[in-house]
Amino acid sequence: MTQSNRSLLNPAFLTCAVILALFAATKTVVIHALGVHLTKLPIPLKKPLEQLDVKKLEPYIVRSRERIANQDVVESLGTEEYLNWTLEDPQAESDSPTKYFTLFITYYTGNPDMVPHVPDECYAGSGNTKLKADTLSTEILWPGQEKPVPISMQSVLFSRQEKNSLTPETQFSVQYCFKANGEFCGSRTETRAVLGSNFFIKYSYFAKIEWKFYGMDYAGLIYPNQEQMMQASQKLLARVLPILEEDHWPDWEKAKRGEIIEP
Repeated sequence: MTQSNRSLLNPAFLTCAVILALFAATKTVVIHALGVHLTKLPIPLKKPLEQLDVKKLEPYIVRSRERIANQDVVESLGTEEYLNWTLEDPQAESDSPTKYFTLFITYYTGNPDMVPHVPDECYAGSGNTKLKADTLSTEILWPGQEKPVPISMQSVLFSRQEKNSLTPETQFSVQYCFKANGEFCGSRTETRAVLGSNFFIKYSYFAKIEWKFYGMDYAGLIYPNQEQMMQASQKLLARVLPILEEDHWPDWEKAKRGEIIEP
């Protein structure tokens, strides 16, 4: 008998092999017995994001609706369920830096990558320089509720210097927040924590809401300071988030009870 064969027949080795085999055979049974769901099922939206009711957005006016033509970009985004609109606030002054804004909403469900895309990286990859990121908070008074809902968000400040231009460096901010498994989250880290702690429910989803304000004057594009941005963000979120909750995002309470119809 060779040395290797004798090693395989060693009692200690055989004991470990048997234990590992038993563990592998019973792991799935134990996981199911505990009610743990490692593989998540997708939850369909109540209604596609692109069907968001523009009348409910008033006073905002939708000026453009963009769809990504490059399929490689869509695949990199990781979802075909998104909304990419430009809107105008007709109540703002004509030279207000919050007169216009872009609104980019994405939805992921099932077993997606753990929050792969945030402006911090996407804008930096487009030639902008990230200066800083702040965690900010505001409160939204939900329709029919007396207590405001706290909303935490990221505000990322970027700078951009146009090539072959004598104009000064431009600074602008991009804001975003998340809704993950029924909870509002103010960062990618917080969103990942919510998704990662979802052991006993068979469904999972998250959505990212991203926006950027700007205006125009005689010199070109202008951008708000933080105070102006926060005022405009509170107004925007108070309009958009309840629509998403009522008309689009899935009912997480039903999902927890397993009542969602599988697509």
